[in-house]
Amino acid sequence: MPLPKVGRVAPVFTLLNQDGKKVSLKDYRDKKNVVLYFYPKAMTPGCTVQACGIRDTKRRFSSRQTVILGISTDPLKQLVKFRDKEKLNFDLLSDEDHKVADKYAVWGLKKFMGREYMGIKRMSFIIGKDGKLKHVMEKVNTKTHHDDVLEILSEKK
Repeated sequence: MPLPKVGRVAPVFTLLNQDGKKVSLKDYRDKKNVVLYFYPKAMTPGCTVQACGIRDTKRRFSSRQTVILGISTDPLKQLVKFRDKEKLNFDLLSDEDHKVADKYAVWGLKKFMGREYMGIKRMSFIIGKDGKLKHVMEKVNTKTHHDDVLEILSEKK
């Protein structure tokens, strides 16, 4: 499946968050910008650095009327552990069957230490209040992701 196109309505979805509550992209339409970030696995070093950067800058996102949603294929129990251990202050969504990852074209073949497997590619999507895709980040630096996204949000005003 090809990447969603900038300028088009972002693929809609409903997933459960770490507390088992339904979260839908349409819940934010006409209210908030959404940063949808896909990450491979909770509590791994890179994913932890990325999540903590977002946690520590949440006020800056809020001041830009932006909500952050992290999506992985982790089960809810793992998301609860991740949130609690790292004191995360934003929703983590479980996409165990990778249907949403498929819609956003982030599910695919990966390589790690010479081994090939299917998994989530680390990417982020910035969605405007109008529900349209404003920016796709295909290359994500886990250490600077939060600042990179904030810079893009400032440019997109």
